[in-house]
Amino acid sequence: MSRKSKTVEPPKPQISRADIEAKFGELRGEVDSRTEAAKVPAIAIAVGAVVLTIVTAYWFGKRKGKKRQMVLEIRRI
Repeated sequence: MSRKSKTVEPPKPQISRADIEAKFGELRGEVDSRTEAAKVPAIAIAVGAVVLTIVTAYWFGKRKGKKRQMVLEIRRI
């Protein structure tokens, strides 16, 4: 009969506040760098969308004005 040997695991080191803050700072640094890289294209896309919206509204307004414009013909007899 064989006995199962029990292995005793060493206790895991406790996580300190400094460990958590260090890891958070590391993650935050990665996020900040990615945010800065994505900021310029996002601003350009937003400005383009606003300009496109204004031009489209102007064009549709001008077109609607032409449809409603009254044509008045004056003829001399």
